Amino acid sequence: MNQIPKCWAVVPAAGVGKRMQADRPKQYLPLAGKTVIEHTLNRLLQSGAFQAVAVAISIEDPYWPELAMSKHPHVITAPGGKERADSVLSALKSLQGRAAEDDWVLVHDAARPCLTASDIHLQIDTLKDDAVGGILALSSHDTLKHVDGDTITATIDRKHVWRALTPQMFKYGMLRDALQQTEGNPAITDEASALELLGFQPKIVEGRPDNIKITRPEDLALAQFYMEQQA
Repeated sequence: MNQIPKCWAVVPAAGVGKRMQADRPKQYLPLAGKTVIEHTLNRLLQSGAFQAVAVAISIEDPYWPELAMSKHPHVITAPGGKERADSVLSALKSLQGRAAEDDWVLVHDAARPCLTASDIHLQIDTLKDDAVGGILALSSHDTLKHVDGDTITATIDRKHVWRALTPQMFKYGMLRDALQQTEGNPAITDEASALELLGFQPKIVEGRPDNIKITRPEDLALAQFYMEQQA
């Protein structure tokens, strides 16, 4: 019988979400009776997959200490950084002494509150024996254009294009080292890109289309609709 891998979750939550044009970071906006980040963390904790969840929070954040979730026994608060990669690395360092080098870490966006336990377990089951790890993603159904300014220069073969989602799942030591080696590189927009830059080839696991990221005001209503459908 294969041993169940030990997994940890990391949630970078130090962003300000300027595109929401709200009076607070988007992770603290109300959604179905809770804040967005409370839904996200509940989804992770209730999946039963994780030893703990490390959340990277801005040191100037006045909202996080007011949430009961900040005092949850399986939630670890780490200082957030300027960029996403900085926050993830800080959260990984907060797990030092708890997580082993070969434990798995699943990094998930704070603004993806519709993640399902089924996707979490699918990802872990699919990748637990992989040498590198991988990400949840969606294949593209739209025709894709390469654009220079406002001019189309080419049509991209969508068979080879996937939309990256989260969680993104990698070994604790491998991800920590990759983020340290690529620190400050503007090309690192997600965890997979840090591994790719070092020559690794993460895998794709097809996720659910309702695992949306709240970016604009209208996304809140869509997220609530998806939650109602999932219930």
